Amino acid sequence: MKNLTGNSRGFQESEGKRFEGKKVVITGGAGIFGGWIAKAFAAEGAKICLTDIRDDKLSELAKDPVFKNTEVLIHPADLSKPRDIANAASFVEKKWTAPDVLINNAGLYTRHRLLDMSLSDWENMIAVNLTAAFLLTQVFAKPMIREGRSGSIVNIGSGAAVGVQIGGGPYSTSKAALAMLTRAWALELAPYGIRVNSVGPGFAPGSEVSLLPEGYVEQMVETIPLGRVSGPQDAPEAILFLCSSKASFITGATLNVDGGRTAGTYKKHGETRV
Repeated sequence: MKNLTGNSRGFQESEGKRFEGKKVVITGGAGIFGGWIAKAFAAEGAKICLTDIRDDKLSELAKDPVFKNTEVLIHPADLSKPRDIANAASFVEKKWTAPDVLINNAGLYTRHRLLDMSLSDWENMIAVNLTAAFLLTQVFAKPMIREGRSGSIVNIGSGAAVGVQIGGGPYSTSKAALAMLTRAWALELAPYGIRVNSVGPGFAPGSEVSLLPEGYVEQMVETIPLGRVSGPQDAPEAILFLCSSKASFITGATLNVDGGRTAGTYKKHGETRV
């Protein structure tokens, strides 16, 4: 059977670690993408601060061998609550003074149709997916500026920002708005040497809270031109690049790492022979 998960390699430490000693804050650290991103930065020598509402999963992640030679901080937080965000910022400031990198990865994805959706459903989605990113960027950019850290901020977007499914209106709205704010923040923070970009990961089984029905993964792969789901190296490598010195002239950009899924409508029709 064809490998649908792509690259299955673990995170290997490189000879010259790109982020040796750099301080990286990652929200939504207990999720599949959050874990992949954290491991990728740790393998490159970064110090990591993970936040998520799921404290037990953060503790479990921190036991991974990739973190054994670096510092890992854990700070549970409910990002729908501004007070928790302020507490997280205070925690990081006491430990590190200021971060070098912020990854706004935390997000909710639940389906709500217009006629059935409650105001609380809407507000919770916007609070975590959009307002939290605004508040986090604000509270961490200030100490970065004060300490002269010419760092990087990456917002984790989605292909849903450019295409919506029935029941996905609130989620797509939050991600479309985040894409625009990425550009706005890039303009405002550029004078301080802080770059702001966005990465749109591809479909990865396990990244959604709800259980996937039988055959769903195979159906999704049929819509992805490169013929597989997102693996643990794909989006993280793009994020590492955007946060590295090699991307020093890139800001306000959105990089979709989704196997071509957002390029247009695609449906596989048999094998192509070359």
